[in-house]
Amino acid sequence: MDEATLTIADRIQAQLDKLTRAERQLADTILENYPASGLGPIAALAQDADVSTPTVARMVQKLGFKGYPDFQADLREELKAQLSGPIAKHDTWAEGAPEEHMLNRFTEAVIGNIRQSLGQIDTGDFDTACTQLADTTSRLHIVGGRITHTMAEYLFLHMQMIRGDVIHIQSTSNAWPHYLLDVKEGDTFVIFDVRRYESNTLKLAEMARSRGARIILFTDQWRSPIHSLADICFSSRIVVPSAWDSAATTLLLVETLIAAVQDLSWPDTRDRMQTLEDMFDQTKLFRKFT
Repeated sequence: MDEATLTIADRIQAQLDKLTRAERQLADTILENYPASGLGPIAALAQDADVSTPTVARMVQKLGFKGYPDFQADLREELKAQLSGPIAKHDTWAEGAPEEHMLNRFTEAVIGNIRQSLGQIDTGDFDTACTQLADTTSRLHIVGGRITHTMAEYLFLHMQMIRGDVIHIQSTSNAWPHYLLDVKEGDTFVIFDVRRYESNTLKLAEMARSRGARIILFTDQWRSPIHSLADICFSSRIVVPSAWDSAATTLLLVETLIAAVQDLSWPDTRDRMQTLEDMFDQTKLFRKFT
């Protein structure tokens, strides 16, 4: 994996097993309000994490930086990337774009995103997420934003066939607080939130968490502020040679999740799907060539 393409959060996750107790404490503080947490003076970061200044200096070097100023420079670049809109992102890409065909360039970027993202997925977290989604004793809520609502709807349509008690909430709707009225402790929320993170979605997550809900978050490599509320967080790399971010890696994770949950609950899922097919036959929704 090319170290130059890694975010500081990526580097921290890769080094977790090698960090001392104090360095892990520091890592948690950095990730808590990432990337803004490391933009202040080194003494302020040390105080926030309740560690010594030398501890900060040592960990920064473990992450591959010569010193704290280099570490902060990378953080500032990441923050700038987070805040970039489509026009700014396209201008940045176009300046140094190679001459190869877009099909090859885009595909290569997506493959790289998939490799790096999957390399950081905790299989235990993935299995736990699948178990929670298959648990029909609790209600499942699925939430997307302005762009990611399409991903949320895709997951919702499949989960609705697999199990009952599934609700699709659109955080862009003014009616979303109504959905929280019946949320119970132990319910699961699957939330999609990528850069240009949405205030509505964060507020929804905060309120759901306060009511005892579990949160599974799909986000990008910089991680939505919701990650601090989430029980499980799946971070996907999204940068491609385009003014728009790529959803390919996130979609791969979602489709794999659907397949795994289907396997976990196949007897019940098969019955639901058969009932649905019977309804389709009655409504003549699909043409049959028999």
